[in-house]
Amino acid sequence: MSRRVAVYGAGSWGTAFSLVLADAGCEVALWGRRAKLVDAINESRTNPQYLPEVKLPDSVQATTDPATAARGADIVVLAVSAQSARPLLQSWADQWAPDTVFVSLMKGVELATGLLMSQVLAETTGAGPDRIAVLSGPNLAGEIVARKPAASVVACADEDTAARIQVACHTPYFRPYTNTDVIGCELGGAIKNVVALAVGITDGMQLGDNAKAALVTRGLAEATRLGFAMGADPLTLAGLAGMGDLVATCSSNLSRNHTFGAHLGRGLTVEEARAATTQTAEGVVSCKAIEGLAERHGVEMPITRAVVDIIHGGRDTVAVVQELMGRAPKSEALHLRK
Repeated sequence: MSRRVAVYGAGSWGTAFSLVLADAGCEVALWGRRAKLVDAINESRTNPQYLPEVKLPDSVQATTDPATAARGADIVVLAVSAQSARPLLQSWADQWAPDTVFVSLMKGVELATGLLMSQVLAETTGAGPDRIAVLSGPNLAGEIVARKPAASVVACADEDTAARIQVACHTPYFRPYTNTDVIGCELGGAIKNVVALAVGITDGMQLGDNAKAALVTRGLAEATRLGFAMGADPLTLAGLAGMGDLVATCSSNLSRNHTFGAHLGRGLTVEEARAATTQTAEGVVSCKAIEGLAERHGVEMPITRAVVDIIHGGRDTVAVVQELMGRAPKSEALHLRK
């Protein structure tokens, strides 16, 4: 008997993960906001806006009705924008069964509250930690829909729930691991977007691979410090949801955040970069929320601050890079408590 899963969000990642679920034997209801796109998915078996060359199995059926998507689903996957999640979740809350398990694909931090997506899910659905999971890792949608090998992490406080989701999305090309460190996995997924923006900026400025390697490594140090301060296991950030996601997002032209940063590095304004990127780059907004988390927990995150200064402060990229390089020299040792 196949499992029924509802996926909310018909963008590139929501569509790609629907394919994974279908290939793992699930019946998938894919919710999308726009009727034209939903009709195109059902009629052509492709998502013409985000993944036009990918054929979706018949076991993926799209709908604009959140109640139809929820009907009979024991797992609900959220793949909407982090900043639009709360009002959408509030409007959908009465559609789901009391034992529904929620899986967040959203890699961001809510700007208004500084909450992680699992915390927003808890507030809006009333679900306990045993029913809230996050999935994170080096998962570029364009490669996954081509069924190229990928690995990811399913994190939930309840190991049985994590294992249940693991089975629902395990395919010959998509290998999910389990973890109980939800905070660590979420922070890794959110902070890598900010680091990818920074790497994109330096790539756009043609500053070289040494600069890229330094940003990735020191960005990981920032994520690990904040994760530790918030109760995460530092080793989680050395895994797929941390270092793995950083490597993929900071090195690939398929990454929206890297692409956005590269536009800025080439001299485009934020609005011009937004128009040129076309899809949501979560780090553009989440960088401010992450900076707020760092300040709240007394954690130094100079790369994150540099990205905020450029995107939200309008500062010149050259001047910000010079400031980063001119910071007082210090030991490389990772001081988790500072």
